[in-house]
Amino acid sequence: MLTISQLASYAGVTVRTVRHYHQIGLLAEPERDHVGYRNYDAAAVVRLIRIRVLADAGVPLARVQELLDAGPGEFARAVEEIDRALSADIRRLQRNRKRIAQLAAGDHLALPQIVVDYLDRLRGLGVGEAYIELERDAWIMLAPQIPLDIESVIAEKNRQLDENPDMTRLYLLLSSVSEWSADDPRVVELADVVESLRIRALQSGELEVGDADASDPFAALLDAAMAESTPVARRLLAILEQRGWRGWTQLERAPEGRIPRDR
Repeated sequence: MLTISQLASYAGVTVRTVRHYHQIGLLAEPERDHVGYRNYDAAAVVRLIRIRVLADAGVPLARVQELLDAGPGEFARAVEEIDRALSADIRRLQRNRKRIAQLAAGDHLALPQIVVDYLDRLRGLGVGEAYIELERDAWIMLAPQIPLDIESVIAEKNRQLDENPDMTRLYLLLSSVSEWSADDPRVVELADVVESLRIRALQSGELEVGDADASDPFAALLDAAMAESTPVARRLLAILEQRGWRGWTQLERAPEGRIPRDR
């Protein structure tokens, strides 16, 4: 007869594990002898070893009892089912490993590759890293809202960069906006570019007055630039409002039309 410590040693597990198996009903708990010790026989050793082998093979403890009591055919079917589940877990873990490896690059956090590539393009244009981080965070919030449209939205932004120099100009201005004072003349230049791009989009039919499309290419830019409500941001908004534009994320023409600009 064996004590619980000897049983655990024979089976290659800990005493704590043996007690856990008692609690969940996998291993019967023997009666105590006259001095209060539990004594285990050879059958307990064999069962505990079988439990350990199944658990070490990845069989969930909730299914170990089923396999221990199964006949040959039932055992084979259960093992095949468990193998399929383990294979699925392996694939999931491999995907997780790949994702974790990508996170080392920073921008891959919660972003599809197409957005990461776009941010890299902005870096190539000379846009500063501080603004890249703002743009990245905006995409992290936006991308889950438009999962089916993200490719077309990024394609449109790339097209605008290809065809309209003002888009690059806008990015480069926003890239340095944190360094400006409220009376910096570049604030007016930034307002000019924003207004020019918006008018072009309206005239081309890409957008209509009051368009509230969540993927508007200027919405994320203005949100990022104004997120902290700096004096520069407040002045920019004031200039646009003087010119007849209103809104924050959705810049749109006010009904009364354009007010002559005050330079």
